[in-house]
Amino acid sequence: MTGWTPARPPTRETVLPFSKIGLFGPLAAVAALSLAFAASDAAAQKVLRYVPHANIGTLDPVNNLSSMTHQHAWRVYDSLFGDDTAGVTHPQMVESYTMSADGKVYTIKLRPGLKFHDGTPVRVVDVVKSIERWSKMDAGGKRLVGLGMTLAAVDDRSFTLTLREPFGSTIPVLGYGNTALYIMREKEASVDAATPITEVVGSGPFVFKKDEFSPGNKVVYEKFKDYVPRSEAVSGLAGARIAKVDRIEMIFMPDAATAVAALDKGEIDMYESPPLDLLPVLRRNPNIKIVVYNKGGMLSMIKPNFLHPPFNHPKARQALMHMVDQSDYMSAAIGSDPANWTTCWAVMGCGTPMMSEAGSEPYSKPDIAKAKQLLLESGYKGEKIVVLIAMDLHLLRSLAQVTAQKLRDIGANVEEVAVDWAVVLQRGNKKDPPEQGGWHLFHTGFTGKQLTNAISNFPIGSPCDQSGYRGWTCDQKMEDLLSEWLKEPDLAKRKAIGERIQRQAMEMVQFVPLGQFFQPMATRANITGFQETFLPVFWNVEKN
Repeated sequence: MTGWTPARPPTRETVLPFSKIGLFGPLAAVAALSLAFAASDAAAQKVLRYVPHANIGTLDPVNNLSSMTHQHAWRVYDSLFGDDTAGVTHPQMVESYTMSADGKVYTIKLRPGLKFHDGTPVRVVDVVKSIERWSKMDAGGKRLVGLGMTLAAVDDRSFTLTLREPFGSTIPVLGYGNTALYIMREKEASVDAATPITEVVGSGPFVFKKDEFSPGNKVVYEKFKDYVPRSEAVSGLAGARIAKVDRIEMIFMPDAATAVAALDKGEIDMYESPPLDLLPVLRRNPNIKIVVYNKGGMLSMIKPNFLHPPFNHPKARQALMHMVDQSDYMSAAIGSDPANWTTCWAVMGCGTPMMSEAGSEPYSKPDIAKAKQLLLESGYKGEKIVVLIAMDLHLLRSLAQVTAQKLRDIGANVEEVAVDWAVVLQRGNKKDPPEQGGWHLFHTGFTGKQLTNAISNFPIGSPCDQSGYRGWTCDQKMEDLLSEWLKEPDLAKRKAIGERIQRQAMEMVQFVPLGQFFQPMATRANITGFQETFLPVFWNVEKN
């Protein structure tokens, strides 16, 4: 996952198991929520009330990989292209595009009548500036820059993108690199890419209501009445993005029991990530249904820090692989029902076209003795290993706690740093030594959609200039393989390259796979129209 962001610092109450907090008992938070919902509001508008899995941090999707930030961005911003459920890239804001005979020049024409939420037209300069800002942070955008990308206006609705050599993935990258390319106004797109923007004005189907934004409490969006959707049928992120509700209220409830009780009472319409052990309870309510919108699942992982001992040494990272029993991790984090998870060693995602588990054979069964040996051979001498633990997110907390114990089993001196996910993200960006506020290991996850593509699979990206994903892997051989994959248009040949990527990842251990899981969403039965996407989007969602 491109990251979770917590609603507030963790407390004892927010991490208690359901057996201790009770499921549908009297809850002050639910009572307060009920008082806040005015009956007349629901009668006047179709209001969709949604509880996400965590709080939202910065609202700028260019410099934040949090999945909550990108859920927000898909509502507010539009994109040049979008992928359908089969992974085929289609024009979105684009009316048409052509490619020169030598494959180096793309001429792209925007649809007529595109408007920002402030009423101003979407101009070519807005698009060009948005591409330039995005390309400074996005792995796919960086590859285009590395190929000498130049952008030039042709007229009010058309521009050219020129590369010094053909690159068959250009259009898919403009649809989704390792993040989507969201089109902003020139004003916001001119802000330095490392500096979060302070104004949120897009041209997508929903308008961000700044006057109702209450950080850590609620984010509100309203239907953009001037949005003109495409005429094609919707499919994933492609086709007609139609706002079928008047208002979306995203409400943060860090306590899962509160959210489940609110859904049971009909005080909210959707709960993004209900605890899996409560699904049987939710299914007994005929007014609630369970929907899996992300068919590709999520691959959970340990991300080691390549900059500092002991995990700057490949043997220490291989020790992590040998200590892992994925069933232990999945049972602790997801539950005992194997319908909700599977073991998976494929760094490009299980169940995807690029799936391969080649090279994982030595790790298929845990070998504690081998892990101990490799850790010692890496030069480890009992120094503290700092494990960041996101206490406010049950799944990540459980994964990290399993890791801490397994590290002790192989002779490591573990320091568990219990913080919330926002601090994990902040501290995770630090390259300082662990004893000076840095870290050795943290846990996260990514969707199958992200992993199956060599650009969006940024956990295996390995640029040696330390410009990659936190952990700062350095492996030129992997970088060369990723470039080879991107330049190869033939699917069968790509799959063969993908197997070589898999084998290299098993040797260098860019990350440690912990298993694949599937997180359902719980909704009221009258909510329909959800798309099969890796993140929940709200166009075409109806409240009947």
